[in-house]
Amino acid sequence: MIQVEKLSYAFPEKELYKEISFTLEDGQHCAFIGSNGTGKTTLIDMIMDPEKYLYDGKIIKDEHCRIGYVSQFSKAEKNQDFTVFEFLSEKFVKNQEETAAVCEEMGSSEDLESVYERYQKLMDEFQAMDGDNYESNIRKQLKTAGMSKHENTLLSQLSGGEYKLLQVMKEMLLAPTLLIMDEPDIFLDFENLNGLCKLINSHKGTLLVITHNRYLLNHCFDKILHLENTDIQEFDGNYVDYNFNLLQTKIELQEKAAADNEEIARTEAMVDRMRTAATYASIASLGRAVHAKQTHLDRLRARRIKEPFVDIRQPKITLPEVEGDAEKTVLSVWDYEVAFDELLLSDVCFELKGNEKVAIVGANGTGKTTLLRDIYKNKKAAITIGEGVKVGFLSQIHGEMLDESKTVYEEFENLGFENKAEIQAFLAGYCFEEETLNNKIGMLSGGEQNLLQLAKISVSNADLLLLDEPTSHLDTYSQIALEKAISEYKGAVLMVSHDFYNIVNCADYVLFVDDKSVRRMRIRSFRKMIYENHFDKEYLELEQKKKELETRIAVALKSSDIKTAKILCEQLEEVIEKL
Repeated sequence: MIQVEKLSYAFPEKELYKEISFTLEDGQHCAFIGSNGTGKTTLIDMIMDPEKYLYDGKIIKDEHCRIGYVSQFSKAEKNQDFTVFEFLSEKFVKNQEETAAVCEEMGSSEDLESVYERYQKLMDEFQAMDGDNYESNIRKQLKTAGMSKHENTLLSQLSGGEYKLLQVMKEMLLAPTLLIMDEPDIFLDFENLNGLCKLINSHKGTLLVITHNRYLLNHCFDKILHLENTDIQEFDGNYVDYNFNLLQTKIELQEKAAADNEEIARTEAMVDRMRTAATYASIASLGRAVHAKQTHLDRLRARRIKEPFVDIRQPKITLPEVEGDAEKTVLSVWDYEVAFDELLLSDVCFELKGNEKVAIVGANGTGKTTLLRDIYKNKKAAITIGEGVKVGFLSQIHGEMLDESKTVYEEFENLGFENKAEIQAFLAGYCFEEETLNNKIGMLSGGEQNLLQLAKISVSNADLLLLDEPTSHLDTYSQIALEKAISEYKGAVLMVSHDFYNIVNCADYVLFVDDKSVRRMRIRSFRKMIYENHFDKEYLELEQKKKELETRIAVALKSSDIKTAKILCEQLEEVIEKL
């Protein structure tokens, strides 16, 4: 379907790919993974439209390849009066209307050959989309995604998550030979994430999907492409096997690299001693021996095992150093309500103490983000922020908190840093390389912009953090770093999240949106609800254990502690067998 050969590409300030090669075969469901900012979205854009780019190497597409695309950013449909069924059938109906118009034209046209060509093109397109069965196919898709009840619902009445699923379904129904999706899971609640998983698994065509969602990675794919450090790893198999294989390979390579380095160090010391001796003794045989040993040393260096593929690019996220007061009420919400076309929330009442961490959880479209924004704006009588409390806000809409026309440097110029060198040193901890700091913020990936918001919050001295989907767009290691930062933060946190692990690892309790209001729920009760309604309990607990072990192995490898890495790898294998 797709063949990439020795592809190299760079921006003026950053190299993205260096002679990468991979293939994507017919029918494969491929997950495309990698750290934030490595160029995943750029690469799929190159595959879709290679003429836009100046690159070295080859991108070869099957001559019959028809590409469909689902963006990570949902664009609202212009005609909000469409029903769900009308939206999904739009291209089929349009084809039928155009075909009828061409048939009518045949009766009067003098250029029958060109009219017939247009007719044949429309018929071929309709057949490729399985147009004869489009109505039944739409209903099958809706049933698979758990959205049959919405067949006649207006688009304007759907939640953002439901609309995202519709965009996936619409592209799938057109039956492209290759469907590319860029983080289709962003902002989906638990129910809609399950719907997406079922849609992916039921799709019979070829898929290339950028995702950081471990639930999808573990359940939906039979091929992995991993882009990191300008290189790519290609693995035929599922994500669980790939990750374990990668860790084992890294341990083996690091062990060999350590042995090589020891031998090189011994040989270097020997060459130095022999040279010193040759300096004081003018003996021809000693000079030849030095030369021979130096040649041996050069060979050792040339064949030295390289450091294992994929260094950890885990940011060092630090939240403001404040002292949370457990007795102080930093936020009070009393009789809050919000409505647009219909009432979303009413009679919302809760308080937040100075050191509490709370997650607002609920289905897409229930008003969670609106509540968080209203708290940040603090312009409603129902909302009271404690005296002297400084608020930090992370938005789903990156341009709301970041000036996308500025460079990364410019965004941090007035935040208390002495000079560019200080900004550079600080942002290096967030995995921003020096050359990236001159980039416009609008050119950064979604994950990089999320990290940049977190970096701004960390220098804000805020003692109340409002975080709207903080793990969205972040790669796995960044998610883990954020969880750690939230857990260590001593101030108050109120966050909207659909990330199960983010919630159970960071929150003291949950405010669950239920029947247009919120009720307090213990984490234990929240876990039980999720186990009963959405995900298997054993799977979630094993996946959490697996995630912890993988992180500990990666840290051990970074410290060259191979013995610990091997022990942890054995424990990880036991967990994977249970999965």
